[in-house]
Amino acid sequence: MAADVISESSSTKSDFWQGVRLSMPVVVASAPFAVLFGALAVDQGFSVLEAFLMSALIYGGASQMVGIQLFGQHVAPWLIVLSIFAVNFRHVLYSAGIGRRIAHWPVISQALGYFILTDPQFAVAEARAQSGQTVGFAWYLGLGLPVYLFWIVESALGAVFGKLIPDTHALGIDFLLPIYFLGLVMGFRKRPLWLPVVIASGCASIIAYKTVGSPWHVSIGAIAGVLLAVILPPHHSGVEAKR
Repeated sequence: MAADVISESSSTKSDFWQGVRLSMPVVVASAPFAVLFGALAVDQGFSVLEAFLMSALIYGGASQMVGIQLFGQHVAPWLIVLSIFAVNFRHVLYSAGIGRRIAHWPVISQALGYFILTDPQFAVAEARAQSGQTVGFAWYLGLGLPVYLFWIVESALGAVFGKLIPDTHALGIDFLLPIYFLGLVMGFRKRPLWLPVVIASGCASIIAYKTVGSPWHVSIGAIAGVLLAVILPPHHSGVEAKR
């Protein structure tokens, strides 16, 4: 019995640190955006504490950027909420997809899992599930917790020291996150309907950006890809099973 407990504990630690290693590219890629958010928040009138709490309690990434910009323009509260919902609508889709992967977790663990759910978190967890591996809580926590902790710390650093950087875009490191996301998308290229879904989503997003504007293009592109996947039946390669 004791040997089983030790073995299970060792496996849990191994899964956790495996998740931590996978999180490091996300930590590096998101760092400039976290610092930028902190700097923009203070520039819009937020205190360092308020910027820190917004990252810690909302943890919305792009929606935080939208929120602080709208706060600074004294926009009606309902419009701020609606705009943030538009940016984060994709998380409704993510939650629906990841829910079946973590249904075996305790309810409290599932709640924490949904809270730290991000774009790369979903993509990596889904890829793991597709490979036949279980999405365990320790592994998932190792994947998501470092990104969350570094995000709030870097946001606070950006709020404190952001004014020392006159132009964060001039550093040229904001390209890291789009490249990382492109790598995640390419990781699903063997799935049925991958190419038409990507094309439909990309085209719809571009058209929406040019016509409706940001941040609606994010959700519109996601919905277009989902609708196409629902309309078109998946094509499976190989010979169909004989009846």
